[in-house]
Amino acid sequence: MNDEQLLRYSRHILLDEIGIEGQQRMVNARALVIGAGGLGSPAALYLASAGVGRITLADGDTVDLTNLQRQILHTHERIGELKARSGQVALRQINPEVRVDAIASRLAGEALAAQVADADVVLDCCDNFATRHAVNRACVSHRTPLVSGAAIRFAGQLAVFDSRQHGTPCYHCLFPEGGDVDEVRCAVMGVFAPLTGIIGAMQAAEALKLIAGAGETNLGRLWLLDGLSMDWRSVKFGQDPSCPVCALGSVS
Repeated sequence: MNDEQLLRYSRHILLDEIGIEGQQRMVNARALVIGAGGLGSPAALYLASAGVGRITLADGDTVDLTNLQRQILHTHERIGELKARSGQVALRQINPEVRVDAIASRLAGEALAAQVADADVVLDCCDNFATRHAVNRACVSHRTPLVSGAAIRFAGQLAVFDSRQHGTPCYHCLFPEGGDVDEVRCAVMGVFAPLTGIIGAMQAAEALKLIAGAGETNLGRLWLLDGLSMDWRSVKFGQDPSCPVCALGSVS
């Protein structure tokens, strides 16, 4: 790091758990953020401000007036623009040293696999289970840590998955694909604006800890937030021995 970077990131460097080595790992790291909406906005902003050297922002949607209540990457002036491009502008403004790649389409198939394979950490900030499961399969296949968040109405949740560690569960273990899980969207159910900020910021925190090697990862634990009472609770879960994605002998 140069003198300007040492000054910019000095408050991280002062932390014994991060220090110069941990901050250098952030500067050298590449994060893939899937979704530039309510969760992806605060997550990406904190990754950029913290100095993650390369951030890839993937989202195929455009900025709509209804997004601005919570999607803080975007502005009224950028309504109608692609969210990935709008987010790229915002991240460059907050930290011009960070390389920001915008993918203005929904990642799937080989394109998704290639992006996951090239990342040090993936943040799942999307809003549908099909994409979540595709991302999970790619992360397990390429042994890339995954930080998953969700927010709807006043309910938020967060979990971390790291297939580099033997015997740890994946997203499919927690929410089996095709299982009895209701697909709900903010456009139908609504969402409390600060809730997305809380969960998205926590996703960034977990991703930065993974990159820097600081603290403990949130493996095997689903954190649930009731935004009305601001009560947190956690649920422990383990690997499903018959999981078709991550269990021994599975083909993902």
